Amino acid sequence: MNEKAYKTMGLSGAANITIGIIMIVVGTAAGIVAIVCGARLLKNKEGLMF
Repeated sequence: MNEKAYKTMGLSGAANITIGIIMIVVGTAAGIVAIVCGARLLKNKEGLMF
């Protein structure tokens, strides 16, 4: 019975670490895309006419 609990806890810990790493990568990528898009908008604002 105890072995099953330890195995479940190990799998849960590994899954949490994996999900955390994926979230860090996705968050970093989204931040970079936002910065690049914002920089392009600032660069091209001179061409706008209202």
